[in-house]
Amino acid sequence: MRKCSYLLAFIILMTPFSVRAATQMPETAEYCGNCHRAIEEGWKESVHSQAMESRLFQDALQMANSDLGPHARRVCLGCHAPTIAVTGDFALIRKVTWEGITCDYCHSIRSVDMTGPNPKAVVEYSNVKEGPWKGLSSPAHGTAYSPVHTSSVLCATCHQYRNSQGFPVLTTYSEWQKGPYPAQHKGCQSCHMYRVEGEVVDPRVKRTSDAGINLHQMPGSHSLTQLNKAIRGQLSVTHDGNQLHVEVSVANQGAGHMVPTGSPLRKLILQVSAFPFGGKPVRQERVFTRVVADQQGKVLNREDLVFIRAAKVVSDTRLAPGETRKEIFNFKVPQGVRSTVEADFYYYYSPSAATKAQQEVKFLSFSRFVQ
Repeated sequence: MRKCSYLLAFIILMTPFSVRAATQMPETAEYCGNCHRAIEEGWKESVHSQAMESRLFQDALQMANSDLGPHARRVCLGCHAPTIAVTGDFALIRKVTWEGITCDYCHSIRSVDMTGPNPKAVVEYSNVKEGPWKGLSSPAHGTAYSPVHTSSVLCATCHQYRNSQGFPVLTTYSEWQKGPYPAQHKGCQSCHMYRVEGEVVDPRVKRTSDAGINLHQMPGSHSLTQLNKAIRGQLSVTHDGNQLHVEVSVANQGAGHMVPTGSPLRKLILQVSAFPFGGKPVRQERVFTRVVADQQGKVLNREDLVFIRAAKVVSDTRLAPGETRKEIFNFKVPQGVRSTVEADFYYYYSPSAATKAQQEVKFLSFSRFVQ
C-alpha cells in the first residue's frame, strides 16, 4: 500500500501538465483540420503526431508496464498523450489520445509553471485558442495572443525531464539555455517552426491577406535537412610513411543544443574507412553520446529503464552548440599504395528499433583519394 501511494505521488509530481477546470473536452486534429487544412497536413508529418503510434514508443510502453507496473506507464503517457490528463483515457480508446501532441493540446496551453522539478504546462480547454500571432479573429472560436507560444519555455514541458531519482534525463531546454542562442533571440521555434508559405485558414472557409504559417512538421533529428544544417564536417588525408593520417573536423554549427540531444540512447557516429587498392578495408569510428547508468552503476540501454532508473552520467562526448572538434585516425597502409578514404556520419536513434533502417540514418559523407 505504501509503495502504491509513493508511485501515485511520483506520477503527480512528474506529470508535465496541470489542467484547470475544463469547459470542454479536447477536439481532434481532424476537427481542427476542417478549417486549418494546411497546418493539419504539415502536423501529420511531424513526430508530434506520431508520438503515440511510434513503434519504438509502443515497445517502450509495454516494457515499462511489464517491468515497472502501470504507474510507470502513466508517466510515459504524460508527454506522449497529454490529452489524457482531462479525458482520463488510460485505456487508449479515444482518437484524440492516439494523435499524441495534438492541435488542441498545444493551443490550449495558457502558461508554463517552472517552479517544480519539471516544467508543467497549465492547460485550459475552452473555445479560446492561443497562439503566437496578434490581431487574429475566427468565426469558429475565440483567439488570443500568447507570448508563451513564441518562447522556448513552451517546449520545455516535454523536452526537459527529471525522473524520480532526481536525474535529468532530457536536457534539451537547459542545453539551449546554456548555449549562444538565447542571447541571439533564437528560440526553438526559430529552427523547428520557421515561417513557410501556406494558408492559416483554408481559402474555402475564409480569405486571409497574409499567406504564411509556422512549419507544423517541426523537423528535428529525423530530418536529413535538419541534420545537415546542424553538423558540418571536413576531411583531410595525408600519407606519412606507412600510415594514412586522417583528420576529420566535426562542428555543431546549426543546433542550439547538444548533438545528439533527447534520449541518452541517441548517438552521433563518425565512421572513417580506408580502402587500400588490392588490400583489405579498415575502419574506425568515434561516437558522440551521453552514457547513463542506474544507482548501482549499471549502464542502461533500454528506453524505459533510461527514463525511470537513470541516476548518473558515465560519460558525455556530445557536441555543444558552436563546438568544433578535430578527430584523428591512423591506418597502416604502405607508402605508394593508392587508397580511398571515406568519412560517414550516422545519427543513431535507439537500440530498441526493429530494423537497421529505423535504428540509424546516414546523413553526411566525404571521400578522398590518396596515393
